[in-house]
Amino acid sequence: MQEYHDPFQNDNELKFSRAQSFFDRSLSIRLLIVSIFAIALFLFVHFREVRVEILELNSIAPGYIVAQVDFDFLDQDATVILREEAVRDIGKIYQVSEKEVRERRLEFDNFLLHDQQWRAQLPKATFEDMYQAGDFIERLILNSRFVDPRTLRKMKSIGLNTDNFLVFSPSNPKVSTHLPASLWSSVKERAQFSGDKLPLDTLQFTIDYFKTKDWNLEEDNSSFQAIRSKVQSYVKDKYTHVNAGTKIINQGEKVTTRHIAMLQAMKNSLNDSRNLWHPMPILGSLLLTAIFISISIAYFYTNHPRLLTSNRKLCLIITIIIITLGISKATEFFLLNSKTNLIELFRYPVLVPFAAILLTSLMNSTIAIYAAGFLTVLFTMTLAFERQGLMLVNLIASLVAILCTRSLHRRKEIFIVCGKAWLCCVAIVTATYFYQHTQLGFTLFADIVSSGICMLLTGVLVVGLLPLLESGFKIMTDVSLMEYMDPNSDLLRRLSLEAPGTYQHSVLVGNLAESAALAIGANGLFCRVATLYHDIGKMTTPLYFTENQQGGFNIHQLLTPKESAQVIIAHVSEGVAMARKADLPEQFIDIIKEHHGTQLVYYFYSKELERCEGDPSKVDESAFRYAGPKPRSKESAIIMLADSIEAASRSLDVVNMDTLNALATRLIKEKADDGQFDGCLLTFDELRIVKQTLVKNLAASSHTRIKYPARFVKGAEDA
Repeated sequence: MQEYHDPFQNDNELKFSRAQSFFDRSLSIRLLIVSIFAIALFLFVHFREVRVEILELNSIAPGYIVAQVDFDFLDQDATVILREEAVRDIGKIYQVSEKEVRERRLEFDNFLLHDQQWRAQLPKATFEDMYQAGDFIERLILNSRFVDPRTLRKMKSIGLNTDNFLVFSPSNPKVSTHLPASLWSSVKERAQFSGDKLPLDTLQFTIDYFKTKDWNLEEDNSSFQAIRSKVQSYVKDKYTHVNAGTKIINQGEKVTTRHIAMLQAMKNSLNDSRNLWHPMPILGSLLLTAIFISISIAYFYTNHPRLLTSNRKLCLIITIIIITLGISKATEFFLLNSKTNLIELFRYPVLVPFAAILLTSLMNSTIAIYAAGFLTVLFTMTLAFERQGLMLVNLIASLVAILCTRSLHRRKEIFIVCGKAWLCCVAIVTATYFYQHTQLGFTLFADIVSSGICMLLTGVLVVGLLPLLESGFKIMTDVSLMEYMDPNSDLLRRLSLEAPGTYQHSVLVGNLAESAALAIGANGLFCRVATLYHDIGKMTTPLYFTENQQGGFNIHQLLTPKESAQVIIAHVSEGVAMARKADLPEQFIDIIKEHHGTQLVYYFYSKELERCEGDPSKVDESAFRYAGPKPRSKESAIIMLADSIEAASRSLDVVNMDTLNALATRLIKEKADDGQFDGCLLTFDELRIVKQTLVKNLAASSHTRIKYPARFVKGAEDA
C-alpha cells in the first residue's frame, strides 16, 4: 500500500490493457512513430498559406485593399492594347476566287481542243504538255495571296512564310483587273524548281493566255485572321509593376478581372518572398519542430512517463493530432481558395475542440489540455486566419469541451458537449466585439453561425471516429463501459438466470464499489461495470456458492475441505476463460483475477486444519489460496473490499453501523496484514474513506422495515 501517488500518473490506465505486445514495446516502432509525427509537424509548420482576400468577379468590394509587397502582375488590358497595335499594320488580304479560276481553266481546256492554232506556234508541244502547264498555273493562282507592302514586311519581321504572298492591292476590289506581273514572274521561277519539267515555250504560251485575262479578287478573311493571331501571339504578355502601399481597389468599387489578377499576383509574390526552399526558412521550420517536440517529450516525461513507454498510447495521441492538422489544413485551403469568399464568413474556424474531445474521451483531461494548448499555439502561428480571435475561440472552446467531456457516458452526449462549447464561442465572439468597440452587424452573426457549423461538424466527426479509435487501439472509455452495463448482454442475462444470487450480489457490490470509488476520485463507473462480471465464473458450478443455494442443503457437506476450496477457487479461472471467450476487455479480466488477490479460502482452510488436529505443517496452504495477482489498481482494491464486506455482512446477526464498521475494520486489517494491498495505489487516507463509504452505503441497503399489522400489509410496500 502506497503512502503517496501522483493523481495524474494512473489517470488513464484503466482505459488501456496492461498487456503489452511487441508493437507496444518495440523501440524501433516508437522511433518510427515519433519520426512520422516530426515529419508531419515540419510540413505543417513550413508550408504555410498566405491570406490574400480574393474577391469575386463583378462583386462590390466591401473595403479597400492595399498592396502588401512590390509585385508585377499580368496586365491583360495593356497586353490587349499592345496586341492590337501589333496588328495595326496588317491590311486586307486578297485572293482570286476559286470558282473563277476553275472557269478560266475550263476555258483554256476548250481552247486547246477547238482552236488548233496553238500547234502552229508550238509544233513540238503536245496536248499533255499544255495540260500540265495549265494545272501548274491553276495551282499557283489558287495559292497566291495579295497584300500591301506593310503587311508583307510585318509578316517577314516575325518570320512567317511569305512564299505565296505578293505585293498587290487592287484600287477597286469590286472591278476585275489584271494580275500583277510579279505573279507571272514567280510562275517562271517556280517552274524551274518544280518536278513537272515543263518546256519553256509551252509555259510561256500558257502564261500569255492567262495573263491577258481580267480577274475578280475577294478578301481572304481566314488568312487575315490567322495572320493576325500569329502576329499577336508573338507579342509578349505585359506585366505592370505595383509598389507596396499602392491601393489596389477602393471600397464599393466593382471587381474586375484586372483587380483579381492583381490580388492573385500579390498572393504569389508573398509566397515567393518566403522562399520556402531556401535553407534559412527550412532551418527555421526544423528548429521550431524540434522545439515543439522537445517540449512535448519533457512534459510527458514529467507528468505521464508511462505514455512514453507505450507505443499504443503514443500512436493514439499522434494519430489524433495529425488528423487535426490535416483537417485544419484542408479547411484553410478550402476557405482561401473558395470563389465565394467564404473566409470572410469563417473568420475563426473552431478546430481544436475536435482533438480535445477525442483525447479527453480516449486518454485523460491533462493530456487533452496540453494538446489543446499545443494546437492553439501552432494554429495561431501558421494558419492564415485572424490570429487573436482564432486563438481565443479555439483555446477557450477546447477547455469547455474538456470539462464537459469528462462526464461523457453516451455518444449522443458529444453533441451536447459541442453545443456547450458553441455557446462559449458565442460569448467569446460577442465579448471580442464589445472589447474592440466594433459595430454589431452581419459580421457578428456570421461569426456565430460559422462557429456553430464548425462545432456541429466536430460532433459528427467525433461520433464517427470515436468507435473506430476505440476498436483500433482497444480502448475502454466511459461510453463503451455504459454499453457493457446492458443487462441484456449474453453474459449478464445468463448470470441472472443461471446464478441469480450471484447476479444480485454483483449488482449490490457494484453499487457499493462505485460510491466508494467516487468518494476518493477513482473511476466509479468502471468499478460498477467491472463488478457485474467479476463472478461470472460461478455460472459453471452455481450451487457450490451460498448465495445460489436454496432449501438449506449445502453441497459442500459431500466434499472434503480441500475439494471445496478448489471448487471455490476455480471460479476465477473459469471466469477468465468465459471473459476471453466473450471478448471482454482485458481490464475486466484483471478484476476477475484480482478481486480475491492471493487470499486464503479461510473457512475451508480452517476446516482442513481441524481435520489435521490443528497442525499447520500438515496442511498445504497454497492449495487454499487464490492464484492472484494481488490488486494492482485502486479500483481493483475497492472491488475486493466491497465484495468481501458485502459477503461477510450476510453472516451478521445484527446489521447496523457499529457491527458493519467493526466487520470492515477487521477485514481490512486482515487483508493489509496479508499484503493484499501492497501492489495497489491506495493511500491510508483513501482506505479510510473507502471503509466509511462502504459501511454507510451497506447499512443503508440493509435497513429493516417495521412489521405492519395484517390489515396494513397492503400499504407496507409503499413505506
